[in-house]
Amino acid sequence: MGLRDELLKSIWHAFTALDVDKSGKVSKSQLKVLSHNLCTVMKIPHDPVALEEHFKDDDEGPVSNQGYMPYLNKFILDKVTGNFDRQDFNKMCWTLCSRKNLDLCQLFISNEEAFKIWCIFNFLSEDRYPLIIVTEEIEYFLRKLTEAMGGSWVEERFEDYKLQLHSKQQRLSAWELISLVGSGHFSKGMDRQALSMGISEVYQELILDVLKQGYMMKKGHKRKNWTERWFVLKPNSISYYVGEDQAEKKGDILLDGNCSVEPLQDKEGKKCLFLIKSSHKSFEISASDKKKKQEWIHAIHNCVSLLRQDRPAPHREARQKRREMRLKQQAEQEELELRMRELQTSNEVKQLELENMRKALDEAAANAAEEERRRLQTQTELQDRYRVELDREKMVRQQMEEQVAQKSTELEQYLQRVRELEDMYRQLEDALEDERRARQDEEAVRRLQARLLEEEAMKRAELEQVHLRQQRAISETEAEKQELEKERLAKESALQAAMKQLEQLEEERKEALEQYQMVSKKLEDAANNTKTWKHKVAEHEGLLRLIQPGSKGQQLITNWGPAAFSEAELNLRMKKWQEMKNHSSQT
Repeated sequence: MGLRDELLKSIWHAFTALDVDKSGKVSKSQLKVLSHNLCTVMKIPHDPVALEEHFKDDDEGPVSNQGYMPYLNKFILDKVTGNFDRQDFNKMCWTLCSRKNLDLCQLFISNEEAFKIWCIFNFLSEDRYPLIIVTEEIEYFLRKLTEAMGGSWVEERFEDYKLQLHSKQQRLSAWELISLVGSGHFSKGMDRQALSMGISEVYQELILDVLKQGYMMKKGHKRKNWTERWFVLKPNSISYYVGEDQAEKKGDILLDGNCSVEPLQDKEGKKCLFLIKSSHKSFEISASDKKKKQEWIHAIHNCVSLLRQDRPAPHREARQKRREMRLKQQAEQEELELRMRELQTSNEVKQLELENMRKALDEAAANAAEEERRRLQTQTELQDRYRVELDREKMVRQQMEEQVAQKSTELEQYLQRVRELEDMYRQLEDALEDERRARQDEEAVRRLQARLLEEEAMKRAELEQVHLRQQRAISETEAEKQELEKERLAKESALQAAMKQLEQLEEERKEALEQYQMVSKKLEDAANNTKTWKHKVAEHEGLLRLIQPGSKGQQLITNWGPAAFSEAELNLRMKKWQEMKNHSSQT
């Protein structure tokens, strides 16, 4: 059901309320007010001249519903963009129709709760006018309401109520549904607060598309502190508020097909953690216990799956399936009725043929009786004539006896024909008996088909359960795979850091080797110069002795020979290398 159909239902209630004499017509002045209010709440530019132009040929008298529909579609519904508050729109239509149709004196609900039931009625009602809700949707709503109140569903009580509906029309209007819930017939043993909370919970799920809500802890993005928020999950977003009353909204987490949710290990003193990754940010959430954590993860994962498959919310999809099932059953019922009518027509034709055959038998029997009467009359006349003319007709006795024999033969033929007609009558009765048995066989086949349909539905439910278990197993395997990928990336980054440190050490080793070679060369040159000067001094001043430098202490030895640096320089280089290693590991 699209946005236009949902809006038309509420508008229909408002238009019907303005139709005081129930003639299907409303005055143009009232329609002007209604159109102006609709444009205001739906944020559409209102054109007051358009209504006058639309009905300029009928300046006087009321305007019918059919005449208002083209104007409503062209100047209002075609301009709707969906950026208005649906609740304000529904309340405006509710205000117009509730004053005329609702009396809360004998009910246990408030006007706000009656408004929520009215919205639920519009959601579950059939897409035909006048709006009604069928028995199946009534049971669905009452079951939801009973579960929300924490009560147990009493099947016998609803079956009794269904029998009362069957005696009427098997359907309810919006005001009859409000009276049914408000009278407390299906909430006996519950207080008014439980009934109010149950109505609100069903309203939030069916009308506001709230799939799950509750308190959880959220980690901030700037201060990194944990704050308790009231979270509300809808098919395409998660909103979080300061409190349960939803007075102050703190932010939204927009969901799409690229979002994901995964559990986290306990840290920072917080337990039952999970991470929501959206297209722009990631949110760390802490649930109150493991059960709530799994419920939220499962609910968010289902929302993302529905968005990826471009499917509506579960309750809207379930409503569509129920309607399709009703249409299918209605088509099957119509087909069955058509077949029954055909069978009935065929039976009537056969009965007409049997009736014609009975009439033919009756006529044959009447003709035979007439022939018999005539024969008896003729025989009597002959006997009388014989007695009178016996003396005169002795000569012709033989001829008369032959005539009597001939008449007896004709009588036997007539009797044989009557017996044949009786045999035909018995055959017709056997044919009727065969038809009755065929009808019984057809009824047995119909019951067998119904049982097969029930078994098919049970098997379908089992397959859906298996599918759900497979989906859960796939989601768990995906979470483990992501954790292993994180560990692999961490090890690769550590390996790269170690390789960088090894390359730095190799460069420092090469620089130290070059410095050692330069120092060795300098020492060799200095030694050669010293030997030259010592030789010269020995030649000129033999008594003089050069002063040698003192001992340098123990010289450091490396893998490549004597070290070109002191132990203090070595300690300084080791300290710098350790600082570089600590810095790379922290990075």
